[in-house]
Amino acid sequence: MKLASKSAEFKNLFLSQFPEQQLKAGNSEKYYQTLTDFDFISLKIHYPQFGVETLIRDYYLIDDPEILDNLEEEEKLDPEQVKPLKLIQRTLQLSAHVLNQDPNQLVGQLWGRLQSFPEPEIQKILADAVQSKSEIPRFHPIAASLTAPGGNLVRTLTGHNNRVNAVAITPDGQRAVSACSDNTLKLWDLETGKEIST
Repeated sequence: MKLASKSAEFKNLFLSQFPEQQLKAGNSEKYYQTLTDFDFISLKIHYPQFGVETLIRDYYLIDDPEILDNLEEEEKLDPEQVKPLKLIQRTLQLSAHVLNQDPNQLVGQLWGRLQSFPEPEIQKILADAVQSKSEIPRFHPIAASLTAPGGNLVRTLTGHNNRVNAVAITPDGQRAVSACSDNTLKLWDLETGKEIST
């Protein structure tokens, strides 16, 4: 679907609701195709009302018990489809701190983190990313040079201007407090990676 010719209202509704509506309707194949489509990923990250965090939430839907419990067995995603979706989700989580600052870094982040994964869907996203006309011209890494998804690193929090001396997680696991040698404390939302206050 070519969204460029659609109204702003249509784009807004499509980007905000389409993946969830497809999965809830039992159309897991369309959900899967949408979330492995570079153009959809890029458009949602670049669209002012959304960004990388709302896109990451689209990938979390495959683990939502409210949705899964209402699907027939044949409507659920095949385990082979879940793996690329999880790789893309984790890549976006690892890249969120960069993409929140500059969405135009999407191609470099994808190439730097996903090149070593042979799954056809992943390789197609990388190929489509390089061919995309919506992104500004850029170099892309020829080797996977960034932290790949699947390790212990879940997210990078950026914002301190000096060395971080201590980090504490709240008992509910939802927030973190970091202490910097410049005598500041920052409170972080661990789900979104955003700074709440300093």
